[in-house]
Amino acid sequence: MDDDLNDGKSQPESVAAVLKVFAILQALSERSDTGISELSVRLAMPKATVYRFLQTMKTLGYVRQETDSERYGLAMKTFELGAKAMQYPDLIDLSKHHMQLLADTTGETVHLGTLIDSEIIYVHKVDSRHMLGMYSRVGRRAPLHCTAIGKVLMAWEHPDRRDRILGAAEFQRFREKTITDADAFRAELERVRAQGFGEDREEFDDHIRCLGVPIFDRLGQPIAGLSVSFPTFRYDDAKAPEVVAMLQAASRDISTRLGCSRFPLDEKA
Repeated sequence: MDDDLNDGKSQPESVAAVLKVFAILQALSERSDTGISELSVRLAMPKATVYRFLQTMKTLGYVRQETDSERYGLAMKTFELGAKAMQYPDLIDLSKHHMQLLADTTGETVHLGTLIDSEIIYVHKVDSRHMLGMYSRVGRRAPLHCTAIGKVLMAWEHPDRRDRILGAAEFQRFREKTITDADAFRAELERVRAQGFGEDREEFDDHIRCLGVPIFDRLGQPIAGLSVSFPTFRYDDAKAPEVVAMLQAASRDISTRLGCSRFPLDEKA
């Protein structure tokens, strides 16, 4: 294999193989439990090629195959690899206990999200105990401008970096209440910072309200957001301050454990 990579004539073929591997992994990340025929059509690859790569990835432990079928999905080893790519590898472990307490107390779905490009990505979640709740999954991306986590990450971000991030953001309309104007969004960020938490008022998903707070590193920079999501019929304005207080207490503890000595939410905007 090393000889192939060092051989200028063989390298293009090696690169093509790498591209195929990652195309298959990406396809499996978007739709688990997928068959060879479907992958072949989606990726425009011969079935034999797809099968050969899947079997190799299965042997290495990155892909799993359903018993007695030709359907494949990502294995936990892939998740472990992705988790190691996080800038703060302890973040999920430090947040798990607080997230479970929030979910137990509120009965609702709790999310932990970080920034990726000009979007957020959910890196951990605890599901609602109710049948009806917000649809989401670990690894799902969501926009900055209409999510509670996106708003708090931007509200406490350094102005120069915030301008750079928002410059690449698309203020797409998802629902009637989505903020689609950059100036209006910056005004929203001022409100978020002043009140100490962010809100999603049915701006991304219909009939879903979210409350969120930022989590800070040792330099006092926002590195993640923690949120609780409610179906609107279970959301109670009168109880929102209690939920915000719980979120802020959780963030304070997590941030302190990450080395944050001056918790920014304790300071006035």
